[in-house]
Amino acid sequence: MSTAVRYYSRSGNTRAVAEAIAAKAGVQAVSVDSPEAGISDGVDVLFIGGALYAYGIDKHLKKYLKTLGSGDAKKAVVFSTARFSKHALDVIKKELAGAGIPVEEETFFSKGKPGGDVLKAAADFAGRFIC
Repeated sequence: MSTAVRYYSRSGNTRAVAEAIAAKAGVQAVSVDSPEAGISDGVDVLFIGGALYAYGIDKHLKKYLKTLGSGDAKKAVVFSTARFSKHALDVIKKELAGAGIPVEEETFFSKGKPGGDVLKAAADFAGRFIC
């Protein structure tokens, strides 16, 4: 099963969760503003995450989501970190659905700086989607 992990993180919190998910999947977590973020061959599972900044997701993540199409992933799994709101999960899910990518209903959210227990929970969460 092919897997990709993409994220955008300003503070490093979302990156930490992305890296825990990627370690479980045996792949690299790649920031969406990196030249390596593109998906050249479709993947079975795309883990994608970001956070809420001033009432929306970051422009880098918005731009990246617009590049995705139905051939890029058989399904997407969304994760987020934030200080207050889980709203980024809904925004990302909506963009992915609009791109024709099926989105898992279950998501992963971490409030604040993720510690060891949260990172383990993120890895366990990822394990449910990578058979």
